[in-house]
Amino acid sequence: MNRRPSLRSHPHISCRSRALVAVAIAALAMLGPAAAVAAAPAASVLGLWRSQDRGGTIELYNCGPAVCGRILDGPTLRANPDLRDVKNGDKALRTRPVKGLRIFDGFTGGPTRYAGGSLYDPESGWGTSNGFLTLKDADTLEVKGCVAFFCQSEIMLRIR
Repeated sequence: MNRRPSLRSHPHISCRSRALVAVAIAALAMLGPAAAVAAAPAASVLGLWRSQDRGGTIELYNCGPAVCGRILDGPTLRANPDLRDVKNGDKALRTRPVKGLRIFDGFTGGPTRYAGGSLYDPESGWGTSNGFLTLKDADTLEVKGCVAFFCQSEIMLRIR
């Protein structure tokens, strides 16, 4: 019969050390999974993200109890810093600047999946009120927008 060595029988550990180790093990056992969560905080969707396909920079931030996002930079903005939202379906909004434009609005949930928000793409004028943000890992975010059964998604990479 194989016996696993115990703290009591180990010849190189003093009685005091065995007692400290036993207390530490008991404390970890009581905390269970909560100790691991506290030690390694979950990644957040908040921060700066770069579109893998288009090279634009988006800032995700808290807007009340939700998460929103605005355009900070992109190749078309570098070429034309005064770019306007000319493809917007609402003619009254076509003169607003693209830089700083809120294109993600009202996402709730978390910490790795957010839903219920709206997405808007000023390059096409396309928008949806059925969007999803999914944190694939600490530095990869999938942004998905759906209209009926048709969905488009884009991968964004964390800048910082």
